[in-house]
Amino acid sequence: MDARQDFALAFLSILFEGAPFILLGTLVSGLLDVYLPAGAMERLLPKNRVAAVLVACLLGAIFPVCECAVVPVIRRLVKKGLPVSCGLGYMLAAPIVNPITALSTWKAFEGQSPLMMTSGRLALGYLIAVAVGLIVLRLPVGKVLKPSMLAEPASSPDESPAGSCCDHGCGCHGELPAVSPDGKLVAAFRSALKDFVDVGVWFSVGVALTALFNTGIAPGARWLDQVAQHPAGAPAALMGLAYVLSLCSTSDAFIAATLDRFSWGAKLAFLVFGPMLDVKLTFLYQSVLRKRFILALAAGLFVAIGTVSMLWQFWLTR
Repeated sequence: MDARQDFALAFLSILFEGAPFILLGTLVSGLLDVYLPAGAMERLLPKNRVAAVLVACLLGAIFPVCECAVVPVIRRLVKKGLPVSCGLGYMLAAPIVNPITALSTWKAFEGQSPLMMTSGRLALGYLIAVAVGLIVLRLPVGKVLKPSMLAEPASSPDESPAGSCCDHGCGCHGELPAVSPDGKLVAAFRSALKDFVDVGVWFSVGVALTALFNTGIAPGARWLDQVAQHPAGAPAALMGLAYVLSLCSTSDAFIAATLDRFSWGAKLAFLVFGPMLDVKLTFLYQSVLRKRFILALAAGLFVAIGTVSMLWQFWLTR
């Protein structure tokens, strides 16, 4: 009975802490989906291609979207003419470099050096996204995007094709009808509700596994101490855990904060790698990117984030 009570207490404590941030994130995502004017992002980017990547990786601070919703957004923007390098940079950075994720990370690590973890997460997330964007800037588009994406004609940022449906999930058919302000608000909440349900399912599974791990596996697992104390094994293990759990970036910090046996560097790797690549994102990326590029991206992210996290941990403990 005690084991069940411990599990229930751990599960509910993490669930109730993270759920408000998931709700906030999905509400913002739904409002952006409906009210963000077409072409708004492109107009904010400078003409210089390198500067455009640097700015695109910061747009999450203005247009915060979690990783669960960013891939469809980028698909639409790239089709409308957004440079692929900027699109990938924003796709990787936006789930991390945004005020909602920063707030949730600070709250989760309150009492555990929240400034260090929050600033480290934002900085590393931004740098990794910029590095990927600059690399993609030098690659042919055909090696990055799927052939189906290249075959689709780019649409005008300010026009929608006649006879197409809207993107708000309202079930309309034929030409786009005029939408009243109240109708837009309903569509925004409908989009937010769909995202909340989708993300909530994954988060609940992640919370259950984490609670089971913390109350049933970790207390008596001696091998875990060896993994947690290994400078390279600890970040690799938590990046693998982040990949499997597939958590939302607005709530994953509440799970990372409970992994007491692992170092700050390993937790940082968990918080940066997960929003950039996990099980669900692997399938979502295949709607936009070539499989060979996804494999190269996965390997690069794993090595780069793991290496920087180890260096960061070494700098903290020297």
